[in-house]
Amino acid sequence: MPGLLLRTLRGENSPARPVWLMRQAGRYLPEYRALRERKGGFLALVYDTDAAAEITLQPIRRFGFDGAILFSDILIVPYAMGQELEFLAGEGPHLSPALVDASLESLHAVPERLSPIYETVAKVKAALGSERTLLGFAGSPWTVATYMVAGQGSRDQHDTRSMAYRDRQGFQAIIDAITETTITYLAGQIAAGAEAVQLFDSWAGSLAPAEFERWVIAPNAAIVAALKSRFPDIPVIGFPKGAGEKLPAYARETGVDALGLDETIDPLWAAKALPASLPVQGNLDPLVLLAGGEELDVRTLAVLEAFADRPHVFNLGHGIGQHTPVAHVERLLSLVRSWRA
Repeated sequence: MPGLLLRTLRGENSPARPVWLMRQAGRYLPEYRALRERKGGFLALVYDTDAAAEITLQPIRRFGFDGAILFSDILIVPYAMGQELEFLAGEGPHLSPALVDASLESLHAVPERLSPIYETVAKVKAALGSERTLLGFAGSPWTVATYMVAGQGSRDQHDTRSMAYRDRQGFQAIIDAITETTITYLAGQIAAGAEAVQLFDSWAGSLAPAEFERWVIAPNAAIVAALKSRFPDIPVIGFPKGAGEKLPAYARETGVDALGLDETIDPLWAAKALPASLPVQGNLDPLVLLAGGEELDVRTLAVLEAFADRPHVFNLGHGIGQHTPVAHVERLLSLVRSWRA
C-alpha cells in the first residue's frame, strides 16, 4: 500500500497529515555538517552518490518524515546543458558563461552530468521503506533561466526580466531548452525510483501577470503534460513561490496534482480560492520554526485547521533555515502527528 504522503498527493484526504520539510536534508542537521566536513564542497557531495543518498536519508532516520526529498540542486539542469557550475564560499552558485553575455548556441550539452543523480535516486529507493515516499525535483524553467542568464542569483532578476522583454524570441529559446532538459531529467528520476516530483519556482513572484502566464504557467504545463503522458500515476507538485493571487490560474492551467504554498499565503484564503479537491502543501513560515515556542504551536495548528477539509501535506512555506534547532523540528512533528482532521 502506498504511504500516506503518496496517497495524499493522489487526492486522499485522510485524518492524519503527512509531513516533510523543504531542505530537510541539510545544514541544520549535525550529521550533515559532519559528513560535509569529511567529504568537501556542496557539488562534490551531490556527485558522490553514496554521500548524496546518505544525506537524503539522514532526516528520515532522525525524524521519520513521510517523504524523502532527493539531495541535489536545481542548477544541475544548466550544468547538464553545458554551463559550468561552482559553489563559492559566502557567494553561492555561479554559472558560466552567463547568457546575458553569451548565446544559448555556445553551450555544449553534457547529458552524462545527469546520470549520477539517477544513481542517487536508485540508491535511496533501495534503502527507503514502502511507507515513505521518495520525492524527486527540478527547478522550474523561469527560475533556472534567472540563474543561467545572470550567472548567479539576484534580488530582483533584473537581467533576466529585461532580456525577456527585449528579446522575446531568444528568451523563449532559453525557456524551451530548459523545459526539454527538465522533462528528460525528471523522467530519469522517476525511472530510477522517484514516486513524486516537485517543480521549484523560487522566483515566480518577480513577474508581472502576463509574463507569469508565458514564463511560469506555459512551461510548467508543458512539463506536467509530458510527464503525465509517460507516467500518469506520478504526482507532480508545483511550487511557484510568490505567485500570490495568480495561484488559482497556476493550479488550473498547469495541471499539477498538488500545489505548494509559500508562507506569504493566507491559508484561509487558499482553502477558499483553490479547487476544492486539489491537494495543497505548506505553508508554515520557516522563521516561526526557527523561533519555536508557543507561537510555533499556534501557527502550526492554524495551518492544519485551515486545510482540514482537503488533502493537505504539512510543510514549510520555503526551506528550513540552517540555524533551526533540531528540538523545534521535533516539537513541530509531535504537534502535526497528534492532530486529526
